[in-house]
Amino acid sequence: MKPELIVMLTHNDRTVENAPEIFEACKNSKAKFWGFKEVGLPIDKMKKLCADMKAARKTTFLEIVAYTEEECLAGAKIGVECGFDYLMGTMYFDSVRDLLRGAGVKYMPFVGDVRDRPSVVYGTIESTIQEGLDLIKDHKIDGVDLLGYRFVGDAVKLNHDFVAAIQPYGPVCLAGSVSSYQRLDEVASTGAWAFTIGGAFFENKFDGTFAEQIDKVVDYMNAK
Repeated sequence: MKPELIVMLTHNDRTVENAPEIFEACKNSKAKFWGFKEVGLPIDKMKKLCADMKAARKTTFLEIVAYTEEECLAGAKIGVECGFDYLMGTMYFDSVRDLLRGAGVKYMPFVGDVRDRPSVVYGTIESTIQEGLDLIKDHKIDGVDLLGYRFVGDAVKLNHDFVAAIQPYGPVCLAGSVSSYQRLDEVASTGAWAFTIGGAFFENKFDGTFAEQIDKVVDYMNAK
């Protein structure tokens, strides 16, 4: 499997203010998956941006950085109101799953001991894999969101071992801090379903305009 790029119009875990303009300028690039965070734009602009993405035949993702059930539910309600295809993030709660399922929104929660904003992942590789297995086998979710490169330990090993253990049961998205061709190689070697890039494009880590960087990454991964 060749991992699919999800372009995130976010920097430092916040949606950038000019996200709608960036999408308009880049909507004809090669990326099929697009998303942003729940923080940074007012709800009316979020709705409009999500609608514009869907009108351009993109698959849409809202990623929620929240940890309490109340906060996670509030974020999920935004995802439903805006009409996203997928909601990534939140810590797992049955209430969030049930709300999203009822609205036809796919749910890929965070896995691991996730804290702070920008997020950091604590714990062990073994405990993170076990949590992922428990979630995807027992709670009927649509996949999981692993912030692998935010892990305080061996991120490369976590990504590899986690995808190998989890992906037979459902999709894994490797989210956050994919910021070099070396990391693209590492992501490709895992066979993960998808990965996100946001801040690296804003920091010009792949050298070019925003649209040029997107196409470079898509072409690079397709050539693997």
